[in-house]
Amino acid sequence: MPKLPLSPVPEQETDVGDRLPSRGTPAPARLGSGGSATSLRPADEPQTVHEESGPCYPENAGNDSEEEEEEEEEQRDEDWDTDLEIEDSKTSHDPTGKAKYLNTCRMHGVVPISYFLRHMKDSELTLKHYGLGPKGAKALAPSLANNTSIVKLNLSDNWLDGEGAAAVAEMLKENCYISDVDLSENRIGVKGAKALSSMLGENRTLLTLKLSGNELDERAAKYLADAFVINNKLESLDLSHNMLEELAGGVLGPAIAENVGLKELDLSWNHFRGKGAVAIAKGLGANIFLRVLDLSYNGFGNGGATALGEALKVNNVLEELNVGNNRISLEGALCLALGLKENKTLKIFSVARNPIQSEGCVGILKALQANPNAALEVLDFSEIVVKQDFAGLCDGIQVIFPSLQIKHNWSSRSFKTDPSKVF
Repeated sequence: MPKLPLSPVPEQETDVGDRLPSRGTPAPARLGSGGSATSLRPADEPQTVHEESGPCYPENAGNDSEEEEEEEEEQRDEDWDTDLEIEDSKTSHDPTGKAKYLNTCRMHGVVPISYFLRHMKDSELTLKHYGLGPKGAKALAPSLANNTSIVKLNLSDNWLDGEGAAAVAEMLKENCYISDVDLSENRIGVKGAKALSSMLGENRTLLTLKLSGNELDERAAKYLADAFVINNKLESLDLSHNMLEELAGGVLGPAIAENVGLKELDLSWNHFRGKGAVAIAKGLGANIFLRVLDLSYNGFGNGGATALGEALKVNNVLEELNVGNNRISLEGALCLALGLKENKTLKIFSVARNPIQSEGCVGILKALQANPNAALEVLDFSEIVVKQDFAGLCDGIQVIFPSLQIKHNWSSRSFKTDPSKVF
């Protein structure tokens, strides 16, 4: 702050007398506003005062006071500027997405999840059974779009519906860190399947996606089939416990044949039967990447089993196949056996809870016995009634394949199979 100019002014009358004393007479003292005594100058001597109103102080004292005030004011300004910079920094830099989450919660009228706020920097985030609903998903998704910590996200059983699933799908288009997502039991339906299919057309980070129990039907299957063909990065997909049924099988089968990324596929509990089951089996025969396939608890029957047997003859990559509880009888079991007779890669094979009878089990064992290049390590015949000839054949098979484990329910003492190989 610059110093104000000083200008001479005529001496004014004082408030302690009518007139100033004449030259040579000592000037009486007057009290300033601070109570200090100041001498009055002779009338003919010019007095210099500040243009500002108020008491007159010695020149040096006034300058010192002004300089101190200026320094204090500048210090206060510096302190205030620093606080603003910190606040602006906090507002603009939000690496975890906490501020964004709180804002979107207010926008959608939902209560923020304290667990999420505490675990935003974890590598795994589990929010299952939180009752998020569509609004909760919409509030959560934007804050996850730029999150760089979370790689595994579990939102199962939150009633997201199609809208909530769409919000998560949009988030996954932007996020390039999350590789594992569980959206099971969320009733995402056709709308959710469409949004996720679109996401899979762009996302190149996601490796595992679980969509079990989401009321997906043949309409949703069309969108899923598109994703099968477009996406070659997703390695594991769980579509179990849906309502895909026969028509969906006809759509998914050719898509499975074209897919070049999936290594694990779970299609259990989907009512696949008839032509749909045959289409899926043919898709397996043409696929050259799938390692694990779960088809249990469907309705493949003998027709589907026949198609699977043919697929096992030509497929040279599949390592695990589960066709348990598929209404496969003795006829179907013998067709599966023909495939096993030529297969060289399958390690785990389950036909549990099928009415293939003891003869069907024996047929499979004989096919295995005739294939010295077989890779089977686990053979599951659980809950199938077997006879004595089955027990004898098991002993012979395990001489050829000493590491093979056979699971069954035989409990007779005459069954002498090595108990360490049976479970």
